[in-house]
Amino acid sequence: MSATSSSDTVVTRFAPSPTGFVHLGNIRTALFNVLLSGKHGGDFLLRIEDTDQERSKDEYTAALMEDMRWLSLHWARGPVDDDGKPGEYHQSQRLPLYQEYYDKLEEVGQAYPCFCSAQRLAVLRKTQLSAGQPPRYDGICANLSKEEVEKKITEGQKPTLRFRVPKSEEVTFNDLVRGDQRFNSDDIGDFIIRRGDGTPAFFFTNAVDDGLMNVTHVLRGDDHLTNTPRQLMILSALGIRHPEYGHISLIIGDDGSPLSKRNGSMGIREMREQGYFPEAVVNYLARLGHYYADNSYMSIEQLAAQFDASHLGKAPAHFDMVQLQHWQKEALAAADDDTVWQWLGEAVHKQIPADKKELFLSVVKPNIGNPQEGLDWANVFFTDELIIEDDAQQAIDEAGKEFYEIAAKIFTEEPDFKAAIKTIGAQASKKGKALFWPIRAALTGKVHGPEMSDLSVLLGVDEVVARCKRAS
Repeated sequence: MSATSSSDTVVTRFAPSPTGFVHLGNIRTALFNVLLSGKHGGDFLLRIEDTDQERSKDEYTAALMEDMRWLSLHWARGPVDDDGKPGEYHQSQRLPLYQEYYDKLEEVGQAYPCFCSAQRLAVLRKTQLSAGQPPRYDGICANLSKEEVEKKITEGQKPTLRFRVPKSEEVTFNDLVRGDQRFNSDDIGDFIIRRGDGTPAFFFTNAVDDGLMNVTHVLRGDDHLTNTPRQLMILSALGIRHPEYGHISLIIGDDGSPLSKRNGSMGIREMREQGYFPEAVVNYLARLGHYYADNSYMSIEQLAAQFDASHLGKAPAHFDMVQLQHWQKEALAAADDDTVWQWLGEAVHKQIPADKKELFLSVVKPNIGNPQEGLDWANVFFTDELIIEDDAQQAIDEAGKEFYEIAAKIFTEEPDFKAAIKTIGAQASKKGKALFWPIRAALTGKVHGPEMSDLSVLLGVDEVVARCKRAS
């Protein structure tokens, strides 16, 4: 029994194979489908395509669902929970159903058993390519008699099942992203819908389930574009309604090659472990290959309201770490203090005096992008082990001993930090970078960071004076 929905409901889906941890491109596909259904107040389905029993692992399904929940990519129908038994939304549980539809296709002559060996097919492909022809099956098994088929099976041969492609037909559809698409059926050739070991081919089960689950719109990678005419023919032969398809561009790295760890890719688990906010990841991915006129930080509901499939790009989308960091900063700025405090973690909590917690948070939020950077600033303000960066050491050396003797004296006498710096500048005959960098370098070991006036409050006058004396 398959799920149903009303005919006017927009239903999208994400249908991964659990053969590894989900990567950024797959999660972006899931996000676009969530946004599309959300735009129309529809449903988003999660289906686990686990017919490859050898490679599919429950741990990958559990990890996928954990990643999606973290990003607030919630499904209306799908696997119940990580520990639940597989059900209707696991393809491995639907094999008898697929057999029913294989039988239907054979009954109407739209499918037939094929006994060609892998070796024969490889030679055929090589011969066609060398002749400048598109590689496709030559149909040698298409007209075997019932007796011939039974004889081969009795001999122990295990046939594949091929779909009989209609001759001289044009398969057309309007791609949600790429517009009008046309394919000549004669260029496709009869294709395998069930393997010799009895396992179903991807595009058969994928198409049948979309139809039976009343999926109305599918956004997926453009590497699936050539699967679409095959799936349309299958659904047409079975009398099942097909969804509208849209094929989105793939993500590439800064070197122009497919996204990988080598050119900047990170898994969702890795992002979570490094302290990225889920809202930052969502805001970035929503714009990676999709144009938004509004470039402000938005909730997933706001992103859905402004989502438009016609704004999906046809060209490959470039992964940009700078843009990801931008949205991380935006997420940090939007987060309340309690959220940021919990995000910073126990190591930071142990460093911060209770009376300095609120000020510390307001000071560091604009200057960090992950919890480790928060810990680095906690160490700057509340430990004696100050690490001096190279450009800070250069600023200290250039300022000289006399500068810091003046600074220590003025900070001791003048309680107002801004007034003290002004006086130091006048007495040392320095201004601008030549004044501020040496002071910041002595107090923090860095030449960039929080507002100078906040430093004295976090450090206290005695520590400010002590650090100036150490720098001299």
